Amino acid sequence: MKQKSLIAFYKFSVTVFRLEQSEKWLEWAVELQSLAQAGLFYGADRFDLERYARIREIAAEIVAHQAEIPLPRVQELFCCETGYQTPKLDTRAAIFQGEKILLVQERDGLWSLPGGWVDVNVSVLENTLKEVREEAGLEAKAERVIAVQDREKHNQPVYAYKVCKIFVLCTALGGAFQPNSETLQSGYFALDELPPLAENKNTAEQIRMCFDAYHSEDWKTQMD
Repeated sequence: MKQKSLIAFYKFSVTVFRLEQSEKWLEWAVELQSLAQAGLFYGADRFDLERYARIREIAAEIVAHQAEIPLPRVQELFCCETGYQTPKLDTRAAIFQGEKILLVQERDGLWSLPGGWVDVNVSVLENTLKEVREEAGLEAKAERVIAVQDREKHNQPVYAYKVCKIFVLCTALGGAFQPNSETLQSGYFALDELPPLAENKNTAEQIRMCFDAYHSEDWKTQMD
C-alpha cells in the first residue's frame, strides 16, 4: 500500500475498534470477509462467486452499520485484497548502545522502535534493515529474532486485519540520523527513561522484552 492508503487504513481501524472488542459482530464480520475473499479467489462456479461477493458485501455492511462509517469507504479499505487472507507483517529493530535502546520520533511526536510494514519485494530481514536505514539513518546487521507476536494480543487499537509483529535484535554498524519523511529525530533511551511511546506499534512491555533478549546469552524466540 502507498503511505496515504496506510494512513487511511489505520484511521479506519482506529474508528472501528474503538467499539467494544468483545462484541461478536466484529469477529463475525472479519471472518465472513476472509471466507468471501478466499471464495472469490479460488471459486469457479459463477453462482458461487455471486454468493461469495454478496457475503463480502454483508461483512462490509455490518462494519459500516456498527461503526457508522460510509459503506463505500468500508468496502474500499476492508474489501480491497484478493487471494487467501493472511496476516500482514510488521518488523521492529532493537538496537542497543550500552544500556539504552534506539527509538525514533514519529511525525505525531510519539516514539517507536525503527520498523514498519514488510514491503512485497523484500524479505523480513531486508525490511528490518531497510527500516533502520530509512528511519534512523543507520546501517545495521541482524543478530537474532527476539519475538514473533500476534499484534492484537499486545497492542491497541485492534486492527481490521491480523498483524504478525517480528522483533529483531540488531547491531548498528555506522551512520547517523538524516531528516526524512517519516521520523523527526532518533535517540537512545534507558528502560526507566522511555519517552511517550506509539503504543499501537510498541509498548513498554515489548521494549522491556527487547532488553531481556539483549541481556540474555541463550534467549529463546518468544512466539504467541
